[in-house]
Amino acid sequence: MSEPIRILVSSCLLGEKVRYDGGHKREGYLVETLGRFVEWVPVCPEVDCGLPTPREAMRLVGNPASPRLVTSKTGVDHTEQMSEFARKKMKELEPLNLCGYICKKDSPSSGMERVKVYGDSGIPAKVGAGVFTKAFLDHFPLIPVEEEGRLNDPLLREMFVSRVFTLRRFRDLLAKGKTRGGLVTFHTDHKLLLLSHDRKGYTEMGRLVAAAKEMTPSVLYDRYQALLMEVLSTKPTVKKSADVLLHMMGHFKKVLTSDEKQELLEVITRYRQKLIPIVVPVTLTGHYVRKYRVSYLERQVFLHPHPVELMLRNHV
Repeated sequence: MSEPIRILVSSCLLGEKVRYDGGHKREGYLVETLGRFVEWVPVCPEVDCGLPTPREAMRLVGNPASPRLVTSKTGVDHTEQMSEFARKKMKELEPLNLCGYICKKDSPSSGMERVKVYGDSGIPAKVGAGVFTKAFLDHFPLIPVEEEGRLNDPLLREMFVSRVFTLRRFRDLLAKGKTRGGLVTFHTDHKLLLLSHDRKGYTEMGRLVAAAKEMTPSVLYDRYQALLMEVLSTKPTVKKSADVLLHMMGHFKKVLTSDEKQELLEVITRYRQKLIPIVVPVTLTGHYVRKYRVSYLERQVFLHPHPVELMLRNHV
């Protein structure tokens, strides 16, 4: 990577005592594991916009599409204060080339989805988004965003980190110049990763790349990036991933010994039956790719979309 992988993160998740009650919500995986490979950009919208710690708890009130941010007991409205801070913060974040954002779930300022919004009846509906995070999503629609609670799901965690690292690779491509040849190489290297998420989406991306000469590089790259993030937001399934593994096997099955071929087929079948995690067939496939020097597959990001130390594929 030519630059650090910068991820915006709610400060309380790093252990900073900035919550309304003076506490924190430290997430060990973020600090001790993922933090070894990324550069955190901490933010606490409530403290950073000028509110004290500790402070009165707040909640969202009114129209779910544009709720007000008010204190729970005294009803003090902090919507404009938070909105003004968010507008300024978005401008400050633009030069950082963020590759992701991990926010605090259920927070009226930082929650991504299903945040409680109180209506006239006083009964909350889980239909809102935190004021700051809503502003982030509107300003940076292509940057991956997740809540720390959802990251406890192994598949969602692997998807988020995969999108983050892919976006960093795409940014590295942009830094070299928006050439058609560079995009063709990037697309080829990511082919099997994309197929494991969405075959239809991959086909649409392929048509875009094939028509590269019909549009300006800026339009081409903008459309490609939007499709890239959309495809990687589609959940990979065991069936799609097993199909990709069998496709890879087809590139070198003629050089495998009968025992090697049988072993690889058995491992892929066990993965398809959900008896083992994907890391097992991927590791064995990677071994044979290196052993038999299959150059086309050696460059496939599907085999190594993120650092193995994160152990993300050990659980999916």
